[in-house]
Order: sequence, then C-alpha cells, then structure tokens
Amino acid sequence: MSTENEGTAAPTPPAAPPVPPVAAPVDAAPAAPAAPTPAEPVTQQLPPTAAPGAEPTQQLPRTPAAQPAPVQPAPVPPAAAAQPPAPAPAPAPYPAPAYAESPVPPVTPAYAEAPAPAPQAMGAEGWPPPPPAAPAYGAGDGQGGGGWGVPLATDGAPQPKRKGKGGLIAGVLAAALIAGGVGGGVGYWAADRSANGSGSTTVSAGNTPKDLKRDAGSVAGLAAGALPSVVTIEASAGDGEGGTGTGFVYDQQGHILTNNHVVASAANGGKLSATFSDGKKYEAEVVGRAQGYDVAVIKLKNPPSGLKPLPLGDSDKVAVGDSTIAIGAPFGLSNTVTTGIVSAKNRPVASGDGSGGKNSYMSALQTDASINPGNSGGPLLDSRGAVIGINSAIQSAGNGGFGGGQAGSIGLGFAIPVNQAKNVAESLIKTGKPVYPAIFVSVDLAAKTEGAKISETGASANELVEPNGPAGKAGLKPGDVITEFGGKPIDSGPTLISEIWTYKPGDTVKLTYLRGGKPTTVDITLGSRVGDK
Repeated sequence: MSTENEGTAAPTPPAAPPVPPVAAPVDAAPAAPAAPTPAEPVTQQLPPTAAPGAEPTQQLPRTPAAQPAPVQPAPVPPAAAAQPPAPAPAPAPYPAPAYAESPVPPVTPAYAEAPAPAPQAMGAEGWPPPPPAAPAYGAGDGQGGGGWGVPLATDGAPQPKRKGKGGLIAGVLAAALIAGGVGGGVGYWAADRSANGSGSTTVSAGNTPKDLKRDAGSVAGLAAGALPSVVTIEASAGDGEGGTGTGFVYDQQGHILTNNHVVASAANGGKLSATFSDGKKYEAEVVGRAQGYDVAVIKLKNPPSGLKPLPLGDSDKVAVGDSTIAIGAPFGLSNTVTTGIVSAKNRPVASGDGSGGKNSYMSALQTDASINPGNSGGPLLDSRGAVIGINSAIQSAGNGGFGGGQAGSIGLGFAIPVNQAKNVAESLIKTGKPVYPAIFVSVDLAAKTEGAKISETGASANELVEPNGPAGKAGLKPGDVITEFGGKPIDSGPTLISEIWTYKPGDTVKLTYLRGGKPTTVDITLGSRVGDK
C-alpha cells in the first residue's frame, strides 16, 4: 500500500412495440381514413455523467424517433357475414364527426346485429336521408321505438329489439364517445385559456428562497467550514523528486499537521509549500518528523493573519458506524471531500511509503470514506466537523497486503487517531523530536505465533530484553510470547507496537505473556525513547 499517494455506454432500450392491427367489417361501408395513432415516444434512461476528469467518457445514445402504428382492416363480424349482399353499391360514408362537435355516432356500428339496407347511390333523389332526431344511445326513444343502431325493417319501421349483448355494447361505446367528447372539450378550454392569458396550467413554487443555504451541520456545511483550514502540500527534494499530500492548520502560529511521508523528501534541503483552498500559496519548512508514528509538523514561513485551526475531537470516544468526512487532494485534485463511516477501530497497521524506509505503526481508525494517494495527511472529520484522525494509509487490492505499489481506494482507509497525533505534534513543536513509549524488548516480527514473540537470536540477551527496562524489571525473557497488552489481545509484533504507542511514557499497563504455555500477567510502567533509530 502506498501511504503517500494514497461508464460503459448504456444500451439503447427497444422501441415501443407496434400497436396490434385493428380490423374493420368487410361488408360494412368503408370507413373514413383514420388518422395514424402516433406511437408512444420511446423513453430511455441516460447514463450518469462522469465527474470532471473521470475516465473513460462516453457519448449518450440517441433517442429513436417514434413511428406511427399501422392500421389494418378489422375482421368481419359473424352476424354481418351471414347477411345477403346489399342490393346496390355502397355509397361513400358520412364524414367522421370530430370529438365534442356532435353527439351523433357512426351510422353503422361495428357490432350491429343486422346490416341496414344499402342506401341509393350518391346524388340520388332523397339521399342522404336526414339523421334521426335525438336518438337515445343504446335504448329506445322513450316511446317504444328502436334504439340508436337498430336496423330498420323493409317497411321503414324499426325491427323488434333483440335481447342480448348489443344494448350493453352500444351503451359502452356511447359512454366512451361521451367521455372522449368531454375530455376534448376540457383540453380545448384549458388551451384556449392559456393562449388568451386568462389562466395558466403551469404550477410554480411560492416563496422560493433567493439564496440556497445549507445547514451548518450538513456535509456541505461542515465541508465549507473546514476547507479554508486544509492545505495541499507540495514537497520536492533537491533533485526535483517529490509528491503531493495534504495537511491542516493546527494553530494560529502557522503550524500545519500532516504525515511524515508527505514531507520526507523535502526534509533535507528540499522545497516545501502549502496552498490553501482560496489558491494562496505559502512557502513552508519542516519543524519535526516522527517516522514511527508517520506524523510531521511543518510551519508556514510567512503565515497569514486570521488562520483558523480545525477543532480536535476525541478519537477514544469514536464508535463504529459514526459518520466520517475526509478532505484532501487525491491524485492532486485539491479540496476533494468524501464521506463514509468508521468501519472499525484499533486496527493494527504497519505501513511504509515504498521508499525502503522503516515502517510506521498505528492502531488505526478504519473508514470506508474514499481515500487515495494525495489524501495522506488530511483530516478525517466526525459529524460535528472535529478532527478524529489523520488519513495515512490504504489497503491495496493489487499487492495482497499493505505497502508497495500505488493503488486506489477499495473502501479500506486508515487514519492515525487524533489523540495520538496530538501528543506527537506537541512534542515535535517543543523539541523537534518524537518521543516514543517503550518496554525495551526486541520483537520478532516474522514469528509465526499467536502473539508477539520476544526475539531469541540476533543479539545478546541483554540487548533483546534490557534488564533495567520496563519488561526486564517485570521478569520477561527472550522467547516469551506477549498475548495481551492493556486488556487487548495481541496477535503479532506489529500489533504490540501499535498498542504500546497509543500510550504515553510513564503510563502503567497490564501485560500478559506465555512461557512454556503458562500465562503470567504483570504490571509494567512504560519508559521512553527519544527520536527515530
């Protein structure tokens, strides 16, 4: 894992299926050409727009044009097919009435029980006959006459009404025509009012605020408050080699807190600068570095007035599931804000910067907020906007473990708890050197044991366990396996180091170790070691 430099086109949806053919009776008079029914417009979801700089980019698919649905002749109703042929050629039909213009339905309904006598040819005397007066749809005229659509007998009198489905169907058709007429009338009335300016169908929101304001406790509000105190750090060695990281204002004197690996290349005669979110850039210098903690403090050479330090939270009170906000410059993209939660606590992490230097150890806060190369040294905030950690490392999926190679976020980021970082920063500001709590034993980091094994080889026994050190005074010897420290289980050497460094020199802690398979618990008082070895 590197601790410093921490769409496919959417398929075009199918067009709307064609409208099934609707047939008309063969023996019925030819109907007026029906206006083509436009197919329902094809809609489709557009693929999400990639963020600026995201790769790859793609074009949006075109929206297929709507095609009119074909209209086919209707099938022949059985009743109509059984009737004898008309005695004269069928004339051209009446023009089809428009909705809401006339309540008169077509002369020959689709489901008439018997065909009407064929009228004389167009132009013959007495043709066309006047329509019946005020027909009753699907019922009699109130005087015993035939209903609308009932064919006449040869003598002109209405045929007796037959019982069956005809009346019900005619009633349904009439209701549909009336509904269509009412709908058309309402649409015409609304359009006419809109065109005349006397009314409007557009609904507008009232009391729209002039300025869109975010709550101070929202992510946008917290980010707006924190960004002016976060800087993008550029560090380079004398030969030009360097990188980009992040830091944040620690005090009004111009001290900036960040990771050691962010500024290490500029520690010995290199160049160092810090750029604020408003674009103002300031030269800086290294005040102190703690390689084991991966913490560093730099200071602006000519700090501006009105610096606003970020408030520090209490990392000991953080709970798994708490919301987190990470701010940094991933891949050089300054002022980037990402969110997530605390996904684990007390995660033992040994990380390196890939330069071959010694590892750093931390009992880290784990978060799924997106952290990438360049986020190193940036603040991890809680839901109040207080700093709970310094983003320092990520888990890499490409190399199977921590350290080595540059990778991107897979949702496993690690931050140094701010309580530990604060203690280190105070020491660096005062003395320029880190101070580490220690028990003065040599731990075998490669041992395959369920615990932290004290080395048995590689040096004298007095060097492996210092006799006057905390562990030596408590009776520990080379080969002992430490299984608990401060009530927390220890499963490896890095875990032991990470836990020891969460304390301060002078703290008294309970330690459990195994010798010959037998557990022993003792109290030890932590000593101190100044500087990095």
